[in-house]
Amino acid sequence: MGGGGREGRSYRSRTQRKHFKQSRENVWKRSKADPSAPDSTDNPTWQPFATQNPAFDEYYKAQGIVAAEEWERFVEVLRKALPAAFRINSSSQFCSDIRSQLENDFMESLQAEVSEEGEAGAIRPLPWYPDNLAWQSNFSRMQLRKNQTLERFHEFLKLENEIGNITRQEAVSMVPPLFLDVQPDHFILDMCAAPGSKTFQLLEIIHQSTKPGSLPDGMVVANDLDVQRCNLLIHQTKRMCTANLIVTNHEAQHFPGCRSKSNASDKESELESNISQLLFDRVLCDVPCSGDGTLRKAPDIWRKWNVGLGNGLHSLQVQIAMRGMSLLKVGGRMVYSTCSMNPVENEAVVSEILRKCGGSVELVDVSSEIPQLIRRPGLRSWKIRDKGAWLASYKDVPKYRRTGIIPSMFPSGRSDVDPTDNGHKQENGTNGNSEDALQPTEDAMTSVEDLDVEVSDLPLERCMRLVPHDQNSGAFFIAVLQKVSPLPVVQEKSTTPQGNLVPKKDDEPRITLSNQIPEDKNGKVEVADGANEMCPEGTSEANLIDNEEEGAALEPDSFNACENHDTEETEVPVDKETGSGRTGGKRKLQMQGKWKGVDPVVFFKDETIISSIQTFYGIDESFMLYGHLVTRNSDANHVKRIYYVSKSVKDVLELNFRVGQQLKITSVGLKMFERQTSREGTTAPCSFRISSEGLPVILPYITKQILYATPTDFKHLLQYKNIKFADFVDAEFGQKASKLMMGCCVIVLKRGGNALPDPVQVDESTIAIGCWKGRASLSVMVTAIDCQELLERLLMRIETEKDKSMQENNVETAQVQDLDNTGKNEGTDSMEVGING
Repeated sequence: MGGGGREGRSYRSRTQRKHFKQSRENVWKRSKADPSAPDSTDNPTWQPFATQNPAFDEYYKAQGIVAAEEWERFVEVLRKALPAAFRINSSSQFCSDIRSQLENDFMESLQAEVSEEGEAGAIRPLPWYPDNLAWQSNFSRMQLRKNQTLERFHEFLKLENEIGNITRQEAVSMVPPLFLDVQPDHFILDMCAAPGSKTFQLLEIIHQSTKPGSLPDGMVVANDLDVQRCNLLIHQTKRMCTANLIVTNHEAQHFPGCRSKSNASDKESELESNISQLLFDRVLCDVPCSGDGTLRKAPDIWRKWNVGLGNGLHSLQVQIAMRGMSLLKVGGRMVYSTCSMNPVENEAVVSEILRKCGGSVELVDVSSEIPQLIRRPGLRSWKIRDKGAWLASYKDVPKYRRTGIIPSMFPSGRSDVDPTDNGHKQENGTNGNSEDALQPTEDAMTSVEDLDVEVSDLPLERCMRLVPHDQNSGAFFIAVLQKVSPLPVVQEKSTTPQGNLVPKKDDEPRITLSNQIPEDKNGKVEVADGANEMCPEGTSEANLIDNEEEGAALEPDSFNACENHDTEETEVPVDKETGSGRTGGKRKLQMQGKWKGVDPVVFFKDETIISSIQTFYGIDESFMLYGHLVTRNSDANHVKRIYYVSKSVKDVLELNFRVGQQLKITSVGLKMFERQTSREGTTAPCSFRISSEGLPVILPYITKQILYATPTDFKHLLQYKNIKFADFVDAEFGQKASKLMMGCCVIVLKRGGNALPDPVQVDESTIAIGCWKGRASLSVMVTAIDCQELLERLLMRIETEKDKSMQENNVETAQVQDLDNTGKNEGTDSMEVGING
């Protein structure tokens, strides 16, 4: 690949900085003070602005994204607000309850509110998503917020989303992880992961077949370039409560390979870990893009859209995809995706990957996978538009534009241009660096009909493009690639000992956008003021995350390439121990290896504390504590939180230490124990309580400080939060509670009147909460919103069990009556036979 000189990069950087400074305007909304805004009750489908852009129409008509006869339908759907969609967390213990509630309650109760003629229902499961776990409503997010009839459904979505039982995510954004073919033992890299909905989805898949109390063998590394977006990513994935996740903060195109330099002295450490280089079974490469596939959700893109957005991101997209391919194991699968419709960002990037990798990478035909998903084949020919001119091939690109328009953008990818050729004749003696040279030349082709368009010889029809009017969704592009052999030697030679790709002299220069986090002369990342202005992942799902209040804090912008999202995205809870929040205030910035201002990752090895925890809770020895506990505080005497990591994460952390901490880790592990700092906490035999997040993992291994409560007492604990021992309905339970040691304890909901096993036999339906046993009472250590959720689920289960019991009693009564009637009939028949005989 050629092009990408310093002047060209500088020009693009200035352009992007200009876009970053522009504030986002949601044109679906208009101020209440606007006198021209009609009453929404008179016209609920009113749209305030003309959603059109002649340049957009001209460009995509010429590209043949859809057939000419479909164009009007295509843009008609693009101009409508996007329906809200969400996904049920398959690893949640309430997964079946939520799905049943949707199928048996909301589908019927909301039927009268269907917003579109001809729609099958108000809400429906997406037919292509497995097990009815993904749903789409026929209401936009605006309608859900404003329609009083939908209030109960809206409150349901908000609560379950905050708890983590569902994830609000655009429907087409759910597709890429499904084509990764993830297995529970896979190591997965999500290269541009924020805001985290796809990461959450990947974690669900590896946990799906795992039994309660056990952890999968696989793991997910979720990476994002921007520190602030990492905070949102952490906030999202924290709801998953997983010990199999590492969140990192790197430029995706330079993600470290963590290659260990093995020698005789390292043999012992090599035996401790199964990995000597960080390679992945699956890579999700959902790259930064222009985002015009999100027009239905962010219609302000209509006025901002121009061809330069896609052209300017092409090189970065290729670099990220090639880095992902180099980190992929042989036999592994990578999904490349964007929320853009532009072939320069899609088919052109895939073509360049295949050309660079030679026969070591195949474009997989997945047309038989997920057959219910309506998709269109990728394009094999497309055109390049630049400065008002249509270009047929690279040889038609004027010399002064060859820094921005490069060969890989064209279907053939060829750069067979005479190096002495100055391109189109330039007048007045101007050169490529002058302002005059930035104007199109007189003989440039301005009509697409004049072009002799190139056709790719690669099987690009195996890619897939999702368009809005096929299934009432946004737009998305997906390509599935498989690594069948090691990459060519040329690529391997361009890799540093640490596994980082470096450009060759005759290859495309490395592009460092001005809005990315800069590196110092030693290659270390410096987080400086303004470093959060970046080129984020396509935020198809991010825009569906909001707190639903005026001035929503978590509703990021969806204009991927050219917007600064940080003012809205980062208002999330700050975890001072992990550093997963804004740095500032009185908090002292720490050091993680060579990374400044990031809390360290330290294996927790204080045997006194670990032994006291193990003894106090009677944790079975089969639960591995030693070697699996980490903290984010280098001062062992002031550790507040202790995190638990799976074996796979432990292996990666050990590798990271061996290679000099190349991974910049912003979050790792599952919060398992937290120091109780209250007065009673300091006098308790064990000052560390079990966190709500870690309880489901450790619960099957606890043999002390655990009690079983009746549904009535369990419900009262959730309602009143603090109950004196003498006030429990079950007096025996109150007595047992009073005899527990002071400190944290676990209360498990008793099911039925049967004797319960010891230790606890955990299954999908087990409900347990952490409490604090004080001198005279039990206090619940669960957040208010978790209490609300548990209480509602408990009441629903009680009602369901009552209904089920009544139905079973009715069936038994009917069966008895049938037996009685049958007996009478048989007796009558016998009498008749006797008489006849």
